[in-house]
Amino acid sequence: MQDARTIERIIRSRKPLLDGLERRERFETEAEGGCGVTGFACSIPVRGRHIFEPSRQMHNRGNGRGGGIAAMGFDPRMLGVSREILDEDYILQIAVMEENVIRDLEEKWITPHFDVHLSEQIPHIDDYRDIRGLDVRPPDVWRYFVRVKPPALSAFRERNGLDGLTARRAEDEFVYRNSFGINRAYYDAYGRQRAFVLSHGRNFFILKIVGYAEKVVQYYQLENFKAHAWIAHQRYPTKGRVWHPGGAHPFIGLNEALVHNGDFANYHSVAEYLSQRNIRPLFLTDTEVSVLLFDLYSRTYGYPLEYVIEALAPTMERDFDRLPPEKQAVYRALQAAHIHGSPDGPWFFIIARNDTENQRLQLIGITDTAMLRPQVFALHDGQVQVGLVCSEKQAIDATLKSLSDEDPRIGTVADLYWNARGGSHTDGGAFIFNLDLHDEGNPLERRLTCNDKFGREIRVPENQTPYLPGRVYYLMEGEGSGRVETASFFEMQRPDLLYRYIRDGIASWDYADLFDCLQEIKFWALKGDAHFEAALQCLTDLIDRRYPTFDKKRRSVLQLLHQTLETILHHFPSLDREEDRSAYRLIDWETRRFFRGPAYGEKVLIIDAALFPPEGDHCDSRLMAEAYHRGWRRFIVFGLKGQRFHGCGFGPDSGGVRIDIYGSSGDYLASGIDGMQIRVHGNAQDQLAQIMKSGKLVIYGDTGQTFMYGAKGGEVYVMGNAAGRPLINAVGRPRVVINGTCLDYLAESFMAGDPYNGGGFVILNGVAFDADGRVVPQPSPYPGSNLFSLASGGAIYIRDPWRTVDAQQLNGGQIAPLEDRDWQLVLPYLKENEALFGISVEKDLLQIEGKRKAPSEVYCKIIPRSAVHKAIQKDGLDEWVEPETPEALAAGVGGP
Repeated sequence: MQDARTIERIIRSRKPLLDGLERRERFETEAEGGCGVTGFACSIPVRGRHIFEPSRQMHNRGNGRGGGIAAMGFDPRMLGVSREILDEDYILQIAVMEENVIRDLEEKWITPHFDVHLSEQIPHIDDYRDIRGLDVRPPDVWRYFVRVKPPALSAFRERNGLDGLTARRAEDEFVYRNSFGINRAYYDAYGRQRAFVLSHGRNFFILKIVGYAEKVVQYYQLENFKAHAWIAHQRYPTKGRVWHPGGAHPFIGLNEALVHNGDFANYHSVAEYLSQRNIRPLFLTDTEVSVLLFDLYSRTYGYPLEYVIEALAPTMERDFDRLPPEKQAVYRALQAAHIHGSPDGPWFFIIARNDTENQRLQLIGITDTAMLRPQVFALHDGQVQVGLVCSEKQAIDATLKSLSDEDPRIGTVADLYWNARGGSHTDGGAFIFNLDLHDEGNPLERRLTCNDKFGREIRVPENQTPYLPGRVYYLMEGEGSGRVETASFFEMQRPDLLYRYIRDGIASWDYADLFDCLQEIKFWALKGDAHFEAALQCLTDLIDRRYPTFDKKRRSVLQLLHQTLETILHHFPSLDREEDRSAYRLIDWETRRFFRGPAYGEKVLIIDAALFPPEGDHCDSRLMAEAYHRGWRRFIVFGLKGQRFHGCGFGPDSGGVRIDIYGSSGDYLASGIDGMQIRVHGNAQDQLAQIMKSGKLVIYGDTGQTFMYGAKGGEVYVMGNAAGRPLINAVGRPRVVINGTCLDYLAESFMAGDPYNGGGFVILNGVAFDADGRVVPQPSPYPGSNLFSLASGGAIYIRDPWRTVDAQQLNGGQIAPLEDRDWQLVLPYLKENEALFGISVEKDLLQIEGKRKAPSEVYCKIIPRSAVHKAIQKDGLDEWVEPETPEALAAGVGGP
């Protein structure tokens, strides 16, 4: 950290920068809404084309009025400079909107102050109109590799009293102030905009336009340009000149680029906080002040990254109380100094940062304390390591698919996916992917690690080998026959036995054996519908269930399983081939013109969604709804790349419909359904099952934000975790089993009546699967501070044998012991949960440290306080007596 005297000198010496700069409080605003942000860091440099697909798939989060990218960590040969210049020089990039302004700018702001080692106008396509959807000509961009001239730097240090800074830190400050001067001289947010600084840091640059983010890659011809880290942003800032490239994300501090999803309620107070430290935003956006805060805390104050994150997203309430005392003391001081500058409102940041002092590149994701914006992190380990953070999981999957198509060492599935819990004692609401130099002789290969805000490393299971197509040895035809034998399982029509055979075989097989087994399954599946159904059930169970994969990476096994299933599904006849005798028909983007209702004997419509748009009139979800109205009742959807709204638009009383979802499904799945059954074979996205009325939804993985918002009914099973705000404002009789946990705000304002008389409830088991497929308890069944807040009906049943949930987590609810009638109510749902996911009631849920416990010793319930009083009155008691201890609570005994 910087010493106080040096900090004061830096801040005071910035005051002349603001002299004569008019402050205007009014500026244009736009309606608040969700942006699309995505980023990834890779241990080797990868091409810009890989940011294209995840950006394109989040067009629903954009409007084409503002998009941008940042790239970091380059091969110097691609820029025409030496390694020394790339590492040591500042890459100053100027966006130019008026012709001939660059000469004046160079003469006043660059030539007098800098040694220029390379200058160029960066290439772009000849005519922007050749790019479909790009309606405004992007700015010309000039790039300079510069160092501050020694005499200019010496005079700057002496003039501003900055002798206490190292030469490099003083040079950083010079570059920062020089760019402020350029922007002040050439960019007026209220008037004329001639030029502005896009970026000025080391080993990274920013480009942005009026358009979608992927158009940046196309226009500036970055498809084959390589970098270690890429971030992108869709939509536009919610304040400032939103139609102008200067108002698009990313924004810069010095050596960091920040993109932001959300909107600040306290933009003015944050701007005032910065102004008191002689920092003035010129672009008038909340994203700009975000990165100015980050730069202030990290570069001016010299805080370590943990403290920077705490100043931006402070730890509050119960989470603060659970911190170690020594950390509480530091955090209390940080909050006292900076709480009035902390962004307030929904936000999520992705930051690409060059930590120059440690020769480290970083990709950072930080979520606000209330977790009001969606975010997903992922880690891919292997010969090539990738860290990813996006608004949506489907964008992560799109990135991995794009990377894998070019480099098979990268799989199409990550080893781990997870969400951050904002402002928490568990992970701090932030994760950092670090790219450190791995071999001094080869600076293009780095080692990627991931840790949370507190420095705890996120690790994947060790001693497992990934699937590498080029390195697997396949036996010649006829060799080694009998190694894998599946015929008997198909002849007996026993997919359950086939599943067990493969599950157990993985222990001794290598990838070649597994591949051969899957080839046999494909062979049998194409022999007829009955064999296909056995193969489908087996492959689906292998995808859905958790089991040990021993020396093989689970992600690689899943990749092979999905490839096999998709290959089989592609072999089914399309709708124009009525002579084929099969109950299954395939439709894709190319054959949609043959769309029709089912002919005699046809029962299942298989939809290859790969090329369908994610939403709109021509999306696969609209086609499915029309297919339902034409008579189809059973659907298999695969090849998904974030397509949305599956199950929507079928209308009332859609009982008898079943939809199976494979691949990377998108938002709003199962929203508003009334009677149908949907199974999601993998992780799900945000806004699932909103206003669901009835039916059954099964998710073989995690689900995202605002799950079942306003739901009115239905039966739902989630194998993993739910993110923030599940079941808020739910009414009627939804009955839900979540086997994992959720971040916060579970069942806020729940209004689901009396669970004993047809009302709704949630069962929260708080368990997870370990790397060997065993069911294990999570550290806490519910880590948040807002459990069942302001609920007026329904109940939550929590598996909490150690009684870790306490009254501080409630707001209007009451912890009560489990009664026999409660267990009789929830047991059928736990049994169905066992059938779906293999989570045994007796062996997994009621076994505590090797001993079988009574349900009342394992589960407790939470009901609205008003319901407690009604129950007490019904039993003839005058008042509720608060249990004194968790043990007394479990036994149903009141305190004194």
